[in-house]
This record gives sequence, structure tokens and C-alpha cells, in this order.
Amino acid sequence: MSKSVRRGYVLKDEEEFSKKSINKLYKAGEDLRYLLNRGYNIKGSSTFIGNHYLLSERQRLSIVRGISSDKSVENRKAKEIAINKLENQTVNIDGFNTVITLEVALSNSVILNCMDGTIRDLAGLRGTYKIIDKSELAIKLIGNILEKYKIKKAIFYLDSPVSNSGRLKLKILELLKDYNFQVEAKTINNVDTVLESSDCVITSDAIILDKCNSWINLNKEIIKNNMLNTMYVDFETN
Repeated sequence: MSKSVRRGYVLKDEEEFSKKSINKLYKAGEDLRYLLNRGYNIKGSSTFIGNHYLLSERQRLSIVRGISSDKSVENRKAKEIAINKLENQTVNIDGFNTVITLEVALSNSVILNCMDGTIRDLAGLRGTYKIIDKSELAIKLIGNILEKYKIKKAIFYLDSPVSNSGRLKLKILELLKDYNFQVEAKTINNVDTVLESSDCVITSDAIILDKCNSWINLNKEIIKNNMLNTMYVDFETN
């Protein structure tokens, strides 16, 4: 595949996530966190904060995805499994969530280091997905780190209603067939429901993180060790 595609890139991001704009986002994030910690819901709070700071739609989305209440962060952190504790484990991977975020990072588009320590993006699936020139490398990066930490098996779950889910499934099986762990890929209708009751889940989806038994912050480790991304918003330490 020769055509270069920047997953999750929007031209206005250069301005809306510039250094000056990011400082405004951090202030907005502080205010949103204050309201969430006092029991206000995310939808109403983010609308109020977004209007107050005159944030664009993507800037509003960034604080919604990046900011959580302190209680939510604490609960998620308590269930996190250290990356070096995966030997002989079976991991359950939120396929589109994990692959797309890595494609966004490889595209040098906006990624968010969120309060709970996860890496999220602003790409949005909206029921459609196409394999791009970054997809193969994203899958191999997942395979490399899972092999490094000697997992037993990786099960990728892909939302079957999303276009090209079958093609991504075949691509995953093809690229990871020679790694030193078992690989399974499933296209199903109820990915979230399955992962919400699972152990060793790999995702950054906040709803799944709040409900699953345990999870691994895989993309954080991959991005930290393999990429330098200039379109980076750090809500965790700011």
C-alpha cells in the first residue's frame, strides 16, 4: 500500500492543539475535573466548560476523553496489571480501539495522554474503517510487545458491524501467525459486553475499564518506547 494516510488528522489541529491552545485546554481540563469530582455529569459539565473557554468541537472531545474524576482514575489504576506480569497470560484485545490509536500515533495526529494513564485519540470510528499504510506496522508493534512479555495467547475482538472488520481480522492473523504465542481474532456484535466481564483486557475505552476485571495499558508502553509524537496532549501530568 503506497498511499500515505494520516489517521485522525484534521488540518485545524495544528492551531487548535498548538502550545498556546494546549495551555488553555489544561485549564479547561482542571475545571472539568473539579466538576466531575463533585458529582456533575460529563455531558453537562463539558458543555459548560467548552462554552466558557470557547473550545472547538475537537478540543471539547479532547477534554471529555482526557479528563476523569479522581475516583474513576483510582478505580481504574487499582485494576491495572503491570506490563511485566503477563507471562503465560491470555490477553483480550479491543481490536479497533487498540489498532486505531496506534495508527493515529504513527500518523503523528493528535493523541491524548489521559488522566488515567491511557492513550486515546480523536479519530472516531463511526461504523467505518479502512486498512491504511500504518495498519501493518501497528499490528506488528502489538505482536512485538506481546512476544517480549511472553504471553500465552492473544484474542482480538473486532466489532462485526464495522466495515472491513473481516479484512482486519485476516490481516491480524496473517501478520501474527509466526509469533511465539497463540492468536485468535473474532468478529462479533457485542465486543464491549464481552470485554466488560473479562480479565487482562487491552483497551483505553473508559466504560470497559470501569467494568472489566483487570486491564493492561499496552498502547502506552508501545508509544512510549517506539514513537515521538509532536501532536501530544498530556492531561496526566498537567
